[in-house]
Amino acid sequence: MSQNILEMRHIRKEFPGVFALNDAFFSVKEGEIHALVGENGAGKSTLMKILSGVYPHSSYSGEVVINGEVAAFKSIKDSEKAGVVVIYQELALIKYLNVSENIFLGNEILNKQGLIDWDTTFIRARKALDDVGLAINPATKVINLGIGTQQLVEIAKAIAKEAKILVLDEPTSALTETESEHLMNLLREFKKRGITCIFISHKLKEVFQIADRITVLVDGTSKGTFEANELTEDKLISLMVGRELTQRFPKSNRIPEDIAKNEVAFEIKNWTVYDPEVEGKIALNNINLSVRKGEILGIAGLMGAGRTETMLSILGVWGKKSTGEVLLSGKPVVTRTPADVIKAGINYLSEDRKGSGIVLIQNVRNNMALPSLYSRLKNGLIDKDAELTAVEKMIQSLRIKTPSVEQLVEKLSGGNQQKVALGKWLLTNPKVIILDEPTRGIDVGAKFEIHSIMQNLAEAGIAVIMISSELPEILGVSDRIVVMHEGTIAGELLRAEATQEKIIAYATGGN
Repeated sequence: MSQNILEMRHIRKEFPGVFALNDAFFSVKEGEIHALVGENGAGKSTLMKILSGVYPHSSYSGEVVINGEVAAFKSIKDSEKAGVVVIYQELALIKYLNVSENIFLGNEILNKQGLIDWDTTFIRARKALDDVGLAINPATKVINLGIGTQQLVEIAKAIAKEAKILVLDEPTSALTETESEHLMNLLREFKKRGITCIFISHKLKEVFQIADRITVLVDGTSKGTFEANELTEDKLISLMVGRELTQRFPKSNRIPEDIAKNEVAFEIKNWTVYDPEVEGKIALNNINLSVRKGEILGIAGLMGAGRTETMLSILGVWGKKSTGEVLLSGKPVVTRTPADVIKAGINYLSEDRKGSGIVLIQNVRNNMALPSLYSRLKNGLIDKDAELTAVEKMIQSLRIKTPSVEQLVEKLSGGNQQKVALGKWLLTNPKVIILDEPTRGIDVGAKFEIHSIMQNLAEAGIAVIMISSELPEILGVSDRIVVMHEGTIAGELLRAEATQEKIIAYATGGN
C-alpha cells in the first residue's frame, strides 16, 4: 500500500463570495481505506465533486492525478471510466425501476441489435449483488427495499462499474447498527480485493473502526493526513474544529426536580393510528406520552418502531385513521392539517432535511420566513422590513454561516442548512418543538451548537421533543427518555437512571 492511486494537488475552488477549497491536498494509497473528515463546510463534498467530475476541470485550479496520470474530468462519465465511483448520502436509485435496471442505468448491456440484453443484465446484476452479500431477486423493485438494502444496491452498482476508487459519503447515516456493521465488513472485504475506499463520516467511532489513515480538512485547506492508530477521538475533534471540546454535550442548568413541577405543555392520550397502506392494521397502539415546559424529552427506539410516524400522525400527514387525544396545555388540539398544528404552537423539524425540511433552490431569507409569513402582515401585505430584521436576528442568534440572506440554501453546508431549518420554526415562537434526528449528517462542532440551542430553548420554557437513533445523544441531551417498540411505548427512563443497555432492552421488546 505504498503507491498513491490518487493525488489531488493545490486544489482551489471558489463560489461567489467564498473559497470552498484553498490550496487543498489529498493523497490516497492503493488498496487502503482512507477517511476524509472535517466540519460541515470544510470542503469534503466539494473535493469529492471535483474527483467525481461533477465540477469539471475548467471550474477549479489544481491537479487530480490517478495512477500517476493527470486527469481532467469534464463529466461524471469521465471519472467513472477512470474507475472512480461516488455513493452519496442521498441515494441515487430510481425507486420504480427494479434492482438490475438500477445497477446498469446509463450503462445498459446491449445485444447485437442495439437492444437491452436482459438475460445478461440479470446474470451480471446477480453477480454484483453476490459481491456485496445481497440475496435478493434482481427483478425486485427498489421501492420495496429497506434503506439498508438500497445502500448495498448502490454499492453493487459501483462494483458493476468496476470501481477502483470507491467513495462513500456518510454511508451509515440512515442504517441500523447491524446494517452498519455489515457495511464495515464489506469494506474490509473490498480492501482485500485491492479496491481503494474513501470513507466520509461524522461518526468518529466508525472512522477509527475502519480507516487506515485519516485526512482532516479545515475551512477548505488540508490540516494533515494521519495514521488512524496515531490519533484519539478527542485529538481528531480538536484538529477538525480548531479548538478543544472539553465535553461532547452542553451542560444543563435545569434541575430534574424543578422540571417535574412544571406544567405539562404537550400530551398524547390513548393515541391509536391505523396503517395507511395495510387495511385494518394498527400501526401505533395506545400511545401515551407527555412533555413539560422546559423539558427535553428524548424518544428512542429502533427503525420502524413508530417514532417518526407518531409525530407525523399528530401533524395529520400520516395514518389512515386515528383515535385518541392531543392536548396542548391541557386543551384539545385539532390535528386535521399541519397548518392547524403549527398555528396551535407545535412545530416539527423533519428528519429528511433536504426532502422536507428546506427548499434547496430558495434563499435563506425565504426559507426562514416561510412558516411565519402570516405574523408579519401589514395591511394584508408582507412587511418585508420586519421579515428581514427577524431573519437577520435569527441568523445571528443561531450563528448561521452564510454570505447573505440571499444565499441559496443548497450552497450552505449541512450544519448550516439544519440551522436554517430549525430557525424557520423558531421564528413562529413555538410552545412545543419536535426535532426528528436533529444532528443527522452534521459534524461534531455543529452538533454541539444544535444541542446548545436545544438547551436554551428548554431553559426559555419551551417543551422540546427529540427523536434520535444515536444513543449517546439520547443519553447526553434528554431530561427524560421514552423508548418505543413496534408501535407502542415500551418503557420510560429518567436521565439519571438511563443506560444504553436499558434503552436497548426496551427497544428490542425486553424489560
